[in-house]
Amino acid sequence: MNVPNTLTATPMTNGNPMQDYPAVVTEITEDAVAVATYMLAFQDVDVGQQFNFSAGQFNMILLPGIGEVPISISSDPGTPQSLGHTIRYAGNVTSAIARLQTGDIVGLRGPYGSHWPMDKAIGQDICIVTGGIGLAPLRPAIYEIINKRDDYGQVILLYGARTSADMLYTDEFDTWQNHDIQVHTTIDRAEEGWSGHVGVVPMLFYHLRLDPANTLVLTCGPEIMMRFVIYEALARRIPRENIYVSMERNMKCGVGFCGHCQIGPKFMCKEGPVLSFAQFEPFFGVEDF
Repeated sequence: MNVPNTLTATPMTNGNPMQDYPAVVTEITEDAVAVATYMLAFQDVDVGQQFNFSAGQFNMILLPGIGEVPISISSDPGTPQSLGHTIRYAGNVTSAIARLQTGDIVGLRGPYGSHWPMDKAIGQDICIVTGGIGLAPLRPAIYEIINKRDDYGQVILLYGARTSADMLYTDEFDTWQNHDIQVHTTIDRAEEGWSGHVGVVPMLFYHLRLDPANTLVLTCGPEIMMRFVIYEALARRIPRENIYVSMERNMKCGVGFCGHCQIGPKFMCKEGPVLSFAQFEPFFGVEDF
């Protein structure tokens, strides 16, 4: 069954879906090994005032003469004039971004794609499950929960990384917990000084008591991790329409022109990256998912 995605939103295009706007790097924060968050602000104040995004969406960042990359927005949707993008240096464009300094200019267009179902989650419990840099597109959801904390029930974050040094935003964990968000962390292998869990993220489900009919699961991370998160959620009888994944793969143009991100009939840059498992289930058993 082809389930339409109701979480999509319209990018700021000014009539041209590929229109980018100059944006200034205002701040750079090193988050982990080869990972940093770049805060960007549009040079044109009017453009900045028109820009809004929803948690889970992404922008295209352009470095003229080098290339363009899709990067999830990792900052607070409540303050869209300052846009965070958490980037791992892994390719030609992101390696060039690593050489940027505050005050440098990039091209920015967006926001693109679908978003986390924060309206549907009102009055519900939320279980956020993520690994490594997958926390970046979920951080705006956490900010939105904090901004409207009374709207949501129990909120749990399950977060894992290879090592403690690979974890993002650790300096914010206390603030999140002070807003009644349970934070459970795990690393792949034990290391000196680590007192948290050891093992893969889906195993953290065994430490929880969930109300399945009243819980939404939001997950982003390595695809093998999301596969087992889905298994664990279904095993606890969480409805498949309440399980949401972010499929950030092979995006190129951001507007559904090139087909690089296509999975079955769906373009992840337009109908994704956020999909419910009910929408994604027909492709779940496909090899290489």
